[in-house]
Amino acid sequence: MSIDPSLKLKNALSRHRNVLSRAERIEKLQEEERWQDGDPVLGLPKVAHRKGHAAKKAEKAEGEAASPAAAAAPAPKKK
Repeated sequence: MSIDPSLKLKNALSRHRNVLSRAERIEKLQEEERWQDGDPVLGLPKVAHRKGHAAKKAEKAEGEAASPAAAAAPAPKKK
């Protein structure tokens, strides 16, 4: 059975995935220095994989620093 074209997403492969493949998990573990060559590939430890939005925060911070009124009066914290 096939999927109707109206239900297919154009960016289905580019969106954030919660599950990493074994190779991706090994790469993350190597970056964190938690996996060495020769370690077994079965039973790998869990790896935190979060989608980051650092670029948006950086742009917002630059915009706030540019205006002197924003620098003089800090924004109230949201709860």
